[in-house]
Amino acid sequence: MNRVTTESIASTAILVVMVFLFSWRSIEAANVSYDHRSLTIGNRRQLIISAAIHYPRSVPAMWPSLVQTAKEGGCNAIESYVFWNGHEPSPGKYYFGGRYNIVKFIKIVQQAGMHMILRIGPFVAAEWNYGGVPVWLHYVPGTVFRADNEPWKHYMESFTTYIVNLLKQEKLFAPQGGPIILSQVENEYGYYEKDYGEGGKRYAQWSASMAVSQNIGVPWMMCQQWDAPPTVISTCNGFYCDQFTPNTPDKPKIWTENWPGWFKTFGGRDPHRPAEDVAYSVARFFGKGGSVHNYYMYHGGTNFGRTSGGPFITTSYDYEAPIDEYGLPRLPKWGHLKDLHKAIMLSENLLISGEHQNFTLGHSLEADVYTDSSGTCAAFLSNLDDKNDKAVMFRNTSYHLPAWSVSILPDCKTEVFNTAKVTSKSSKVEMLPEDLKSSSGLKWEVFSEKPGIWGAADFVKNELVDHINTTKDTTDYLWYTTSITVSDNEAFLKKGSSPVLFIESKGHTLHVFINKEYLGTATGNGTHVPFKLKKPVALKAGENNIDLLSMTVGLANAGSFYEWVGAGLTSVSIKGFNKGTLNLTNSKWSYKLSVEGEHLELFKPGNSGAVKWTVTTKPPKKQPLTWYKVVIEPPSGSEPVGLDMISMGKGMAWLNGEEIGRYWPRIARKNSPNDECVKECDYRGKFMPDKCLTGCGEPSQRWYHVPRSWFKSSGNELVIFEEKGGNPMKIKLSKRKVSVV
Repeated sequence: MNRVTTESIASTAILVVMVFLFSWRSIEAANVSYDHRSLTIGNRRQLIISAAIHYPRSVPAMWPSLVQTAKEGGCNAIESYVFWNGHEPSPGKYYFGGRYNIVKFIKIVQQAGMHMILRIGPFVAAEWNYGGVPVWLHYVPGTVFRADNEPWKHYMESFTTYIVNLLKQEKLFAPQGGPIILSQVENEYGYYEKDYGEGGKRYAQWSASMAVSQNIGVPWMMCQQWDAPPTVISTCNGFYCDQFTPNTPDKPKIWTENWPGWFKTFGGRDPHRPAEDVAYSVARFFGKGGSVHNYYMYHGGTNFGRTSGGPFITTSYDYEAPIDEYGLPRLPKWGHLKDLHKAIMLSENLLISGEHQNFTLGHSLEADVYTDSSGTCAAFLSNLDDKNDKAVMFRNTSYHLPAWSVSILPDCKTEVFNTAKVTSKSSKVEMLPEDLKSSSGLKWEVFSEKPGIWGAADFVKNELVDHINTTKDTTDYLWYTTSITVSDNEAFLKKGSSPVLFIESKGHTLHVFINKEYLGTATGNGTHVPFKLKKPVALKAGENNIDLLSMTVGLANAGSFYEWVGAGLTSVSIKGFNKGTLNLTNSKWSYKLSVEGEHLELFKPGNSGAVKWTVTTKPPKKQPLTWYKVVIEPPSGSEPVGLDMISMGKGMAWLNGEEIGRYWPRIARKNSPNDECVKECDYRGKFMPDKCLTGCGEPSQRWYHVPRSWFKSSGNELVIFEEKGGNPMKIKLSKRKVSVV
């Protein structure tokens, strides 16, 4: 009796489990379709509030908390690009480890019960080096990026197909039970299509056809593609997309990029977009029939190593996003938007299924009202005036609407949220310094490079070569070196005066060494890349060495034919000789790619023996072209960590061989009368990146994110390559402390 009962119970339990598993699979495996109102996932229409988190801009140890913080903030989807140049560093050789483990990232999204929007591209722009396209592709004969030519289309389709097949194998598309509900091909091509002539339109159409032929079972979209074919959804990017309509009436209204902040450049100031204006833009979008919305970025993260584009994009890609670079909620922005999302989702069914009507309630006042057959009602009341608060009558009730705001009434009566009324808590952010520490006392190892050619020259030419075509982005650094002989009867030697060195460059940055002594630096900036240098030089009778270290600071990442944009020197001359100006442009120049320590990979643990290091407790200051290495303990506590490089000049840093990235605490230019920094941001009125700038006269980036997961329990090797000269004794680790106010 007991045995039979036990078996019966066991059988019943197994049956229940089988039924549950079958039901779970049938629920999880969801076809995705759409009409003019929304996506339908499985059998249910849904509003999508998506958070852009780029997996290579953080580290795997951070991914679960980032996704969870987005979910807690009211998002139900995660969005990311796929980064081609990270996954295919050389033709046919693929990489999916570390920060590029896209499958792991998507599965974390799935485990959180969230949807995934994947923008395969594979061109991404994104302030990412070369727009995410591998540099090697530029040197495949006949290739023009993003155009109707066979090499580009072959490699683009090959990579897209590889990614699709990988994700299919892992069953990550919605019809397979995975989280991916939308994908994107190309990116903002509509801006540039006309520049490629008739071939541009053919390429756009081909891209869409190629994508659809992948048969992934979810819709494809093309953002900012005004002539998108019927098979893909045209979508909007911008600070405001409430007035956007898709290019055909059968497609839903999708906002692929709402920019809650802006990116930053070395030498640039801090852009800010107030939480009130971000909320206003989102409320307007959903009030006007939008159904899929994505924050670009929700977490910006970090451009580790040499991944930043631009040029001059900072290592930090914080973007003033709702989750900051270090993975912490930015308050009040994160909290204010969380409250907004909650208010919007109260009316989800009405917004995607109800009847929509728009009413004018007075000058700059309007109501967007949604009703269904049962009389259920939701309303969005908007005050479009960017200066004046207003009282508005709606359904016999008066509502106070601050300037440039939207009130959400999920029952057409009760205001549950107003975009200008921030009730979320704010926070105070501090970077708490902590000296570098070692269990046996700090011991620095120092290696100083000599300016100019190390070893044999890579090649010699009687001309100035293009920097990018020479290095092919295998390094930031390219040495241009030559020498001149000065006669002892030159007048400037007798007078004690100095001739003037004049250099012109297409960018990005240049360090000048005369007779192995550092003379100075010249650089472009994020808005004007070319630059000129004009400096007096101390020359001696006899032979004089001229060593010029040209540097890139991230390659161009967007624009028509952007892959043809060059860098490097275009002219070199010295004025002040007896015979006038000495033109060195077509002199005999010797070239060397990289600096010696980078070539020898001194940043990799265990590579110490490659050069002779000097051990000291007091490393030298103001010494250019110097490698510093020190073994340190991890900082105390558990807070996120930044490396404080305010005392250094320019260079690169690594921890235990991991690429922290480029550092350059370059001072942000001070404001001019027509280009001012502000003390407070006014959220009212349309936002643009230069509307609310701070940081004039301050370092454009002082702290550099070092993920906690990169630290070992002890014996951490910090390696720094300093180009100009700084004081390594003042380098500190700083813990990011956030206090709720």
